[in-house]
Amino acid sequence: VQLQASGGGLVQPGGSLRLSCAASGRTFRSYAVAWFRQAPGKEREFVAAFTRTGSNTVYADSLKGRFTISRDNARTTVFLQMDSLKPEDTAVYYCAADAHIIYSSLGRPEQYHYWGQGTLVTVSS
Repeated sequence: VQLQASGGGLVQPGGSLRLSCAASGRTFRSYAVAWFRQAPGKEREFVAAFTRTGSNTVYADSLKGRFTISRDNARTTVFLQMDSLKPEDTAVYYCAADAHIIYSSLGRPEQYHYWGQGTLVTVSS
């Protein structure tokens, strides 16, 4: 499956942004789909994920309440709604997918086989 991330841009602190991760070649059915982010000079960080069944979501504890992962009914696009954005949310955001990842590994980037190209989010006044 090929992934295309989009929706990044410049936003002021306190603002909102919605990212999209579109699948091409097939749907996300039976794939775990996750968002990660990577700020300059830092390691890639887990943000949120759908499990392979699509029935459960998992969030990084530090982002719970501000970020929401969702998907369309056709399971071709996964979204990341980001609210109350802070300057420290500035990063390149990546979507990733894998058909075999287990629940306990959802936060581990090295466990994902497919990656999108990343979309830059800059939070600044």
